[in-house]
Amino acid sequence: MKPHLSAVGAGRRRLLHRVAVGAAAIGPARGVLAAPAVAADAAATPALRRFGPAPGRVERVFVAGPPAAVLVTMLAPERLLGWPMALPDTARALLPAAVRSLPVIGRLAGRGSTVKLESLLAMSPDLILDVGTVDPHYESGARRVAEATGLPVVLVDGGLARAPGRLRAVGHLLGAAGRGERLAVEAERLLDATRAARTMAKAAAGPRLYLARGPDGLETATAGAINAEALELAGGRNVAETGRAGIARVSLEQLLAWSPDGIVAQDAVLLERIMADPAWRALEAVRQRRLLVAPALPFGWIDGPPSENRLIGVHWLASRIGAGLADGGAGGAGGDAVVAAARRFYDMFYGVDPGADMINRWLRGGR
Repeated sequence: MKPHLSAVGAGRRRLLHRVAVGAAAIGPARGVLAAPAVAADAAATPALRRFGPAPGRVERVFVAGPPAAVLVTMLAPERLLGWPMALPDTARALLPAAVRSLPVIGRLAGRGSTVKLESLLAMSPDLILDVGTVDPHYESGARRVAEATGLPVVLVDGGLARAPGRLRAVGHLLGAAGRGERLAVEAERLLDATRAARTMAKAAAGPRLYLARGPDGLETATAGAINAEALELAGGRNVAETGRAGIARVSLEQLLAWSPDGIVAQDAVLLERIMADPAWRALEAVRQRRLLVAPALPFGWIDGPPSENRLIGVHWLASRIGAGLADGGAGGAGGDAVVAAARRFYDMFYGVDPGADMINRWLRGGR
């Protein structure tokens, strides 16, 4: 899965030109937005590609998909027009008050695009924001949307290691530069702590991990996919080396051949199902209970969606790798340092404090 703008059909583009946008107002202008000059490391500076007119004062943001929704929620929740995906009440309760009651308004991302462009225009957004992989395919989709609507479209590189620069740049774009800087500093602190934990890991080479997704655990994010970045940044090695980055279905036979050292999931029910299944018990990682379930509220710590929500997850996973993965089949309590880091993260990025007991319950697989 790549969380991005999909191409817009020619018929829909013609419709939009007829109903709402004068040809003279539609400009194919594009360029690279200048990010604040704060990061000296080019690898930490995200690419921001702009299509259509330059954004003016941004007060209403339509997010193309879930990763952008998380980013706007963290930086300027009052500017978010609505959710691109459904959220359970348990997730909404852990979000800023400004976004808890927002409706689901659809998305312009990937195969699951659900909003018509005429409906999008009726919302009068000042900006369409998308976060994920920036490449010619997605640039083409963003350009088409900008040309069809006359609205500014900004495409932002979603790599997790670039989170500090992304928080600064998008914070600046949304008129929340001060908050963007504060969150960027915290993101840098978490990533630095992750690197330190990775350096202190007992094994010279990180453990070989499998990311179990889907109802049966046989969906995974392959090596190099944005959805699996946290495994690698935390010091693990993704066993799903297929030569093609993305979401893939695998067979149990393939998984047995990969023989991962550990299994990571974000669904405690899935993990229980895996432990109870005799076929999965053919894996040594299952027999030895080297299984980790990452918290998933309000968003996943490892994935779901691949945005800034993963900052605390990669920090947690690095600590679990350093402890040798053994946890009795749940997420592991994580230790006081991880719990304290999680409380600080939730307070700074979501504006809530779940409390130590709740976080420890999540880390042990509770919901």
